[in-house]
Amino acid sequence: MSGGLAGLLDDIASLAKLAAASIDDIGAAAGRASMKSAGVVVDDTAVTPAYVRNLAAERELPIIKRIAKGSLRNKVLFILPAALVLSEFVPKLVEVILMIGGAYLCFEGAEKIHHRLTKHGHDDEHVPDVIAGPEHEAATIAGAIRTDFILSAEIMVIALKEVIDEGFVSRAIILLVVAVLITAIVYGVVASIVKMDDVGLRMVQTDRASTQHMGRGLVNAMPKLLAALSVVGTAAMVWVGGHILLAGFDELGWHWPYDRVHDLEQQVDDVAGIGGVLAWLVNTGLSAVVGLIVGFIIATAVSSIVRRRNGAPTPLH
Repeated sequence: MSGGLAGLLDDIASLAKLAAASIDDIGAAAGRASMKSAGVVVDDTAVTPAYVRNLAAERELPIIKRIAKGSLRNKVLFILPAALVLSEFVPKLVEVILMIGGAYLCFEGAEKIHHRLTKHGHDDEHVPDVIAGPEHEAATIAGAIRTDFILSAEIMVIALKEVIDEGFVSRAIILLVVAVLITAIVYGVVASIVKMDDVGLRMVQTDRASTQHMGRGLVNAMPKLLAALSVVGTAAMVWVGGHILLAGFDELGWHWPYDRVHDLEQQVDDVAGIGGVLAWLVNTGLSAVVGLIVGFIIATAVSSIVRRRNGAPTPLH
């Protein structure tokens, strides 16, 4: 009996170790998948604070909370099941969908760059006309959730591509972890950014000069932080979009473009001390160039279609 009990305990210990290893693997995979979607995450973080501009301070956090719930619902109830079904039965289609998303990222990034260069800045982009009242607040939240759906879909598909070779259950758990993790990070950061000026104003109202100085710094830093996030987000969209297209074409059988990138990477990879960094910069730079080219081609085509429909010259926007 004691031998049987010892064997049972050994089996339980082995299963526990296996489960722990699986959890570690899932956590690591979820982390890698989340990092792959970093470019879209930054853009999502940069976009959302605009939805609570001009609102009463006491309504900002409740609205962000409702948008976060809508974002998580998008990911878990709609995007995740669709992604799992596609990856299980038509995995090649996942690559195609990912490339479509990559092309959209290139288009969005190129469009934003065009507006900055032509001084048609996006200062008012995604900023709704907010008027006090529950109906307008609900409309603002609904608009934010619709915009988030597109970005969430891109995030989830990028993450799916990273773990598509995992088993179905592991894939589902990893994507669920990514959905919760990304939502918590994005809207946690958004809440911090949005309340930064309120914290700064309270510090300004204190009696201590040093605290007042820090408070003014926080208030002044918020617009600069949002501007920096927007720039980083735009650059990341172009780079990530271009990389998705290069890797996608390689995956689907057209190897020449990505082979050329790898050839250039190898030429600098052996440089002592900084070879790895240089190789990454080469890959990132060429991916960004591809993203810009594709993005401006799509943006020009869209502008042409708009001109024809309107029957009048229409600037690229």
